[in-house]
Amino acid sequence: MVEQKYESLVSILQEMKKVVVAFSGGVDSTFLLKVAVDSLGVENVLAVTADSETYPTSELEEAKQLAAHIGARHAVIETSELAIPGYTENDKNRCYFCKSSLFDHLVPIMQEKGFENIVYGVIADDMSEFRPGMRAAKEQGVRGPLAEADLYKEEIRELSKQAGLPTWDKPSFACLSSRIAYGETITQAKLTKVDKSEAFLKTIGLRQVRVRTHEDIARIEVEPQDMQKLLANHQRVTEKLQSYGYKFVTMDLIGYKSGSMNRALS
Repeated sequence: MVEQKYESLVSILQEMKKVVVAFSGGVDSTFLLKVAVDSLGVENVLAVTADSETYPTSELEEAKQLAAHIGARHAVIETSELAIPGYTENDKNRCYFCKSSLFDHLVPIMQEKGFENIVYGVIADDMSEFRPGMRAAKEQGVRGPLAEADLYKEEIRELSKQAGLPTWDKPSFACLSSRIAYGETITQAKLTKVDKSEAFLKTIGLRQVRVRTHEDIARIEVEPQDMQKLLANHQRVTEKLQSYGYKFVTMDLIGYKSGSMNRALS
């Protein structure tokens, strides 16, 4: 079944001929880039990474290394989500504004370089979730080959492992703005506070972590098996996160959940 989906993905990409890949260095876009290069040849694929306030420096460096590992041509462009009209207000359409701006940057690159399509790492799992960025993709003709091939996250991890990609077991990643509660203005100071907090939590051995921000409250999400580790370090964690500006530091007993801020929209 997974092999059939992989063949479908290859066919979809081959039909596109020349693609620009919106490349974050996450599990999905890395696998998409690898299959694109294998299916179309290096000369017909260009990975583009947007460096912005919502993208940690560590992720940018990893994206560069991954592109080199795959052997893909790679370009880094400078963008600023905080400058996008409507973005910092942080309503439920925040991701629409972000993706729309990203694709606005990628379309001229596609045209200038003589490519025919832009692709990004939306997957089958995303089709049942609230993802305003998909509307931006549809408006600009940007395609999601992984979703078109009906590939789910666990299948992509399995195929990534088979392909020798180091991202096969990489924790899921999303932009730092997704940590800030809807309706709360996004600022550089808040993004930096989240970035520092999550970086610190990883130093104590937490694999998958989110610091959801509700004004001056940090709601920490980790996988259930890591809750005891977080509790064992509760004093260090509290002191460190308070030094970054949080007044209250909490642990979410539900645990890590992708897109958990969307619960507030129900």
